[in-house]
Amino acid sequence: MSLDVELGGLLGDALAASRRGRLAHFIVDEASPAIRIFGPEHTARNTEGDWYGEHAGKWLFAAARAAARTHDAALVARIQRVAHFLADMQQSDGYLGTYAPTHRFTVQQPPKPIPGTWDGAPSVRTWDIWIHSYLILGLLEVHRHFPEPRLLNVARRIGDLCWQTLNRHHNGNTIAITELGNHHGLSATVLMDPAAQLYLDTGEQRYLDLALLVLAQADANPDLALLRKALAGADPAEIATGKAYQLQWNLVGLAKLYRATGREDLKRTVESLWRGIREHHLTLGGGPWGGVAHRSREVFNAPGRFSPHGYVETCSTLSWIQLNRELLAITDAPVHAEEIERAAYNDLLGALAPNGEDWCYYVFPNGRRVHTTYWRCCKSSGAMALEELPDAAYRLSARGEITVDLLGPGRATFTLPEAGRVRIEQRTAYPFDGAVQLRMEPEHAARFTLRVRVPSWAEGAHVRVNDGDVRLSQPGRYAELDRTWCAGDRIELHLPMRPCLHRRSNRNVQDSRAPDGTPVRQEVLRQDYAAITRGPLVYATDLIDGFKTDETVRLPEGPADDWIEVEDHPSDPAGGGPTLHLKLGYRAPLVFNPYYRAGGREHGAWRLTWLSLAPERTPPFTEES
Repeated sequence: MSLDVELGGLLGDALAASRRGRLAHFIVDEASPAIRIFGPEHTARNTEGDWYGEHAGKWLFAAARAAARTHDAALVARIQRVAHFLADMQQSDGYLGTYAPTHRFTVQQPPKPIPGTWDGAPSVRTWDIWIHSYLILGLLEVHRHFPEPRLLNVARRIGDLCWQTLNRHHNGNTIAITELGNHHGLSATVLMDPAAQLYLDTGEQRYLDLALLVLAQADANPDLALLRKALAGADPAEIATGKAYQLQWNLVGLAKLYRATGREDLKRTVESLWRGIREHHLTLGGGPWGGVAHRSREVFNAPGRFSPHGYVETCSTLSWIQLNRELLAITDAPVHAEEIERAAYNDLLGALAPNGEDWCYYVFPNGRRVHTTYWRCCKSSGAMALEELPDAAYRLSARGEITVDLLGPGRATFTLPEAGRVRIEQRTAYPFDGAVQLRMEPEHAARFTLRVRVPSWAEGAHVRVNDGDVRLSQPGRYAELDRTWCAGDRIELHLPMRPCLHRRSNRNVQDSRAPDGTPVRQEVLRQDYAAITRGPLVYATDLIDGFKTDETVRLPEGPADDWIEVEDHPSDPAGGGPTLHLKLGYRAPLVFNPYYRAGGREHGAWRLTWLSLAPERTPPFTEES
């Protein structure tokens, strides 16, 4: 059984732009700056502890998928040229990084002079393991689509060097993985992912042993204690420093280890922290965020803390999409596909410029769009995240069930034993419109099950096959259609897309005790906000009245349908889809567009998702009142 996917619409346009932009221009050959740093001229003197070598592995991963999907011969040639150069740069011991010999992860560094630094950074800053982790994933992806034993062997030799280093003794001491990355080791324990992938791809036990060794050392470190803290119910913000990107990448590795070992404690850990992230640490647009109060901009906020000015690092959106990819494969729960879709249509596309080259390092629910610089990590992470979407759109199970996970224009071709080649085409204006038609074209009439995800927001959704009876479909579930399919069959899915109003509060509550010992709970600060979604899209407005970055509004009484008007623009050349008019009654309506294009997609544009709400007439000063 095989699968071939082509996405259209918003996601297809983004993939095409990325291939023409970032993937075509950032790395071309061994002279490209991101590859030249692996040459001896740079590595002989590099003691700076930089992370820039990550771009090579990220580009190989994304470019290999794009080239295989589009049959882009020029991109294939560039991938092979770069991969061969990197293979030539690999040292006899397997090292393939950007660091001087004295600063490589294989060399024991001096102990940390000041214990307890906030990010748990080692005394000599290093991203060497991090770089090698991305190199393994990139090389494995190239080999998967364009098989070449030499490239697989380069990835294996990196894994072998990591195994030897973590087992090697120096004066009775072993180099621990948590000494090789900051955030109490989270930036190095990401090695679990490529090590587990090496095992899954090769079946060689030593790579599974490597991943399990990394996990054991991560759990033994009291500042990290990855499994112990999660199984005890810790919030994601309480794991190490709560660094969103790194923690989620660790969870991707744990999910792959669960697939390899079947250990239930690994699955419980991943699911527990996933729930914590989803319930407490996502923007309305589906991106993991930080930056509230004293928290670092890339670290999860404390649970319950809210600010419309929080940060979403595009790298964190990548690892969130990858984590949901793994959990979807493990659990078959449609919520994971919905989280991929929500993040993709909002915070991911909201970080991408139409040219496919420029990306935002951070996006903000309320804030300015700022395109980042040449070397920043998020430009490569964004391109990787886009390349996750075709594989996330459709699934083919071992039982021959076809599942449609992402909705939007496009097509997929499957090969089934009984039906031969089966082509499915989605004809729809989704995510702007809730009418989705799927046309079936099996080579031979055959019986199999087609499952289509019904989003959780689609109350009143219904489906019908051909001109048959209309059947209600439960939101948040798969509509399962088991029948004999013939060429020309069509499935019509209707998803009501009513605008939905969301409310959040930024509260500061102080707890203390009175002289008699009774508890006193007082709310000293409260700011309420409102935002709008329609279907999977978050909506935002531009600078209000042309110059204001915020507006305090008084919402009308009655149902939101009475004062949020949907206005279609079918001929809109910028991507189609409706605008929303917020009719407050006391001022001119506020015009909202989908977040990804609100204010324009240019550097410096302003987006306002959350509006401040007028305070209540009588504030709740204390819980007792």
